[in-house]
Amino acid sequence: MANAPAAEAAPPKAGGSKKLIIILAAVLVLVLVGGGAAFMLLKKKPAEEGEEGAEVHEPAPKPKAHAKNDHPPTFVPLDPFTVNLADKDVDRFAQIGVTLQVEDPKFADQIKAYMPAIRSNILMVLSHKTASELLTREGKEKLSREVMRESVRPMGIELDDEDEEDADAAKKKKKKKKKAQVESPVTQVLFSNFIVQ
Repeated sequence: MANAPAAEAAPPKAGGSKKLIIILAAVLVLVLVGGGAAFMLLKKKPAEEGEEGAEVHEPAPKPKAHAKNDHPPTFVPLDPFTVNLADKDVDRFAQIGVTLQVEDPKFADQIKAYMPAIRSNILMVLSHKTASELLTREGKEKLSREVMRESVRPMGIELDDEDEEDADAAKKKKKKKKKAQVESPVTQVLFSNFIVQ
C-alpha cells in the first residue's frame, strides 16, 4: 500500500513540470518580443535625431517631367480629321482627333501659321491607311510617329521615320551618309478621339 500514495504523487509532478515548461516558454517569448521592440526603438531614435553615423533616408526627389524648360508643355489641338480609308473591299472611314504637344509656346504659334500644310500632310497619311492598320496598338503608335513627322515637315524639319520595316533601309542610309539626328519640336502626338467605321 505504500506504492499507492507514491503513484498518486507522481501525476501532480508531471503536470507541474508541464506548467513550468509553458511558463518558461511564455517568459522567453515575452523577453524576445520585448528585446526586439527595444532594439527597433533604439535603432530608430538615432536616425530620427540625425546623429553622426546614423543613416538618414531622405525621400528621393521627384523627377521633373519637363527637364528642358520650367514651363508646362503647350498643346495645339487640330480640328478632327474625317477621311476615307484605303480598304479595297469595303468603304470605311476614320474620324481622328489629334493634339500636338510642344515644349516651346513660340513653336505652337509657328504650327498655327503652317496649319493648312500640316493638315494636308496628315490627311495624306490617313488616307493611305486601312482599318486593320489603325485598329491595332502598333498601328496607332506608327500613325503617331508619322503624324509627328508630317506635322513638322512644312517648316523644313525632316525627321527620320524609324520603322521596323524600314530598319534595313535606314541602316543603308546611315552607312552612305551620316547626318545629325534632328530633334522634333513636337514632343508627342495625342489622340483625342479615334473612330474607325
